[in-house]
Amino acid sequence: MRVDQLVPTFHRGDAIGDEAYHIKQFLQKNGFHSEIYCLERDQGLETQSRLWAEFTQPQPSDVTIFHFALPSPLTEKFIQLPSWKILIYHNITPEHFFRPYSAEMAHIARVGREEVKLMASRVDIALADSEYNRQELAELGYQRTDVFPLFIDFQKYERPPDRFFQQLFQDGRVNLLFVGRIVPNKRLDDLIRIVFYYKKYISPLVRLIIVGKTTSLPAYYKSLIKLVDDFYLRPEEVVFTGHITDEQMYALYRTADVFLSMSEHEGFGLPLVESMIFDLPVVAYAAAAVPYTLGGAGVLLHTKRVDLVAELIDLIVHQEEIKRKIVQGQRARIEKLRSEGLEAKLLRIIKELGGS
Repeated sequence: MRVDQLVPTFHRGDAIGDEAYHIKQFLQKNGFHSEIYCLERDQGLETQSRLWAEFTQPQPSDVTIFHFALPSPLTEKFIQLPSWKILIYHNITPEHFFRPYSAEMAHIARVGREEVKLMASRVDIALADSEYNRQELAELGYQRTDVFPLFIDFQKYERPPDRFFQQLFQDGRVNLLFVGRIVPNKRLDDLIRIVFYYKKYISPLVRLIIVGKTTSLPAYYKSLIKLVDDFYLRPEEVVFTGHITDEQMYALYRTADVFLSMSEHEGFGLPLVESMIFDLPVVAYAAAAVPYTLGGAGVLLHTKRVDLVAELIDLIVHQEEIKRKIVQGQRARIEKLRSEGLEAKLLRIIKELGGS
């Protein structure tokens, strides 16, 4: 029995790509013929995937899994396949976030959501990596949905951090960390305002570290740089690291005092989980999938008042008992995520569809 996966672009270090590769390895260990097919891939991933041009028509008894996060020609090809079809939905950011910065990105988001609607009556089961995403699928008319969180390779976080990189940020400042794409829905402008308030009214020894590619949406990145300048914040107070290695990111998770997110749209939010793995207190705005991902852990914000958020951060940083209780709750959440049993769940679904 074939159980193939379709991923429009297969990237190294990408959460979706990592999940697809994990699933492939699991399926092959369980006796299935399984490959990852993509339109594009990073150099060096040739042995882990195959190009769409090599894809052969599956049998009606086979299963095809489609990871969806962006519109692509694979959507139309997927819905025409004779095999059993499983959609894994990683969400599409609503277009209104992009309109002020990029008509092209807004168009891509709009087309992506149209493709999600198109598949509603054409898939056998739709899996969402958060309850938030599952509810969205149900509203779009999907008849059979379930929650299937991202596979997380907990072992990789045990690798040693980059010690030199870690020491760069150990200079007595309070380090606030954010990891993610530099795009409008992440509301990095809110983070800059919070740092400005903290510096002016609480302590000048503060730093915001933003990890993520600065080329995702240049117009938005430029607006952030202007905001930093408008607030007279110095380069050592707001640091854009750009793309960094895993070991450097692990160093930042260990060095930071608080992971701070004011994002208004997350389909899952893997950095929230990564922060909890490293016992880094999470303070996050309660939007979209964030409450579901944290599952009662961390600190959920229901306000964007910069004074309240900044004062809360200062309490967490300097009140050891508050920090201890937050970390304790986060550890319990991580243990629950470790025991999800996702492989067994996927295997049940595949066997049910394939009748084996």
